[in-house]
Amino acid sequence: MIAGLYIDGQSALHRAQAGAKILAMIALGTGVFLIPDWPVVAFVLATVLLLYPVSGFGPRIIWAQIKPILWLLVIFFAVQFWLNDWQAGLLVVTRIAAIVMFASLVTLTTKTSDLLASLERAMQPLRPIGVNPEKVSLAISMVLRFIPVISTVASEIRDAQRARGLDRSVVAMVVPLIIRTLKMADDVADAIDARSFD
Repeated sequence: MIAGLYIDGQSALHRAQAGAKILAMIALGTGVFLIPDWPVVAFVLATVLLLYPVSGFGPRIIWAQIKPILWLLVIFFAVQFWLNDWQAGLLVVTRIAAIVMFASLVTLTTKTSDLLASLERAMQPLRPIGVNPEKVSLAISMVLRFIPVISTVASEIRDAQRARGLDRSVVAMVVPLIIRTLKMADDVADAIDARSFD
């Protein structure tokens, strides 16, 4: 199971308009950063998690969404605990988890083509000031496709470093991931240039 890929279904969230889900994602992303108390954000996260079974997704799919970012959440919590306290750590972790899990739920219940079409329509009024909706749509499409790919690459690197006894080294994990991500981005840029996309 790769995180964040569309899975066909008949739930209310599947049937909802892509534009409405994008607005809900923006509202949730903004709202959790305006909430100063971690128990309230934790309630938001719990509500998001409850939407998974309501949408027809079981524990295996939920785990597939959260697993790739677990190590990041641990790092963020540790940093905040060291700089502030455990409550600050929980606030940061629950904020990030709520946003990631809801964004994953949106991509699981919405076809990428529908998301991009909604974004292009929303950005049409910005064309007179120089915004190219098609280019923005392409960029977002690439980001959506890169996220699960990067997650897979991160898992491969983590397994390889664990076999070498370097699974506790952040540098051994991050450096190869950055190099491979930049290489993929460079290959994609070359492919776009070769097709003379304008």
